[in-house]
Amino acid sequence: MTHKGLKIGTILAVSAFAAGTIAPITANAAAKKTVTVGIVGTSDKELWDNINKTTQKKYNLTVKTKVFTDYNQPNKAVADGSLDLNAFQHVYFLNNWNKSNNNKVKAIGKTFITPIRLYSEKYKDVKDFKKGDSIAVPNDSTNEGRALTLLQSAGLIKIKKGVDLPTLKDIQSNKLNLKFKEVAADQGPSSLKSMDGAVINTNYAQEAKLKLNSAVYVEPINKKSKQWINVIVARKSDANKKAYKQVVKTYQSKQTKQYLKDTWGKAEIPSWDIKLK
Repeated sequence: MTHKGLKIGTILAVSAFAAGTIAPITANAAAKKTVTVGIVGTSDKELWDNINKTTQKKYNLTVKTKVFTDYNQPNKAVADGSLDLNAFQHVYFLNNWNKSNNNKVKAIGKTFITPIRLYSEKYKDVKDFKKGDSIAVPNDSTNEGRALTLLQSAGLIKIKKGVDLPTLKDIQSNKLNLKFKEVAADQGPSSLKSMDGAVINTNYAQEAKLKLNSAVYVEPINKKSKQWINVIVARKSDANKKAYKQVVKTYQSKQTKQYLKDTWGKAEIPSWDIKLK
């Protein structure tokens, strides 16, 4: 799913500032709030620490992070009201979760998009692939569909019209008679040893220390990319809270753009003002 794909996490919990009822309190103290942002993994923790410094100074709002180790918990926590926001998922994942969970959470701000890539230790260009070559693709439905769409964009296969998230059965044309092997997404890098190519999520490519610029083909960013944009998510009934909007506004800044560029290069592309054609 995202980077570190799907890079497919963020959560916020607001608590009122406790104050004594006897002594008078200042307006600033009364307005102070704490927002806890839940993330999956720690790769974005530094970014959220930087956002916290800005929100404290600008809005008297403290932003904390809570780290999750899997993708199953953050939406549940937001939905039941125990946590405020999450930012671990792309739009496609969110929509599917909502379909199975009564549409309880809602995207309130875009963050970034992480293109997936086709790698090869044998070839330098996508045009170098030959008849009968083998390519590994992720075996989960979301990433496999995204990988096959990438291979179509690269000109290696054609998919049946009208299929948004294809499977191997939806390949209509395969002129090179390429052989596809479905592997766990995190096994993509290791499959390069035995395969002619592999479509690999950016987070797993980075963990394997693959250089992004060594990819033979990069997923294009276009109007079809909307579903792969990562988002900040809130409980649907709380989506308009002022504190949440302040967090989103702080995230969607020039400072965040610069941080993403300095830290991840082209791996994470800011998407809140991106134009998809």
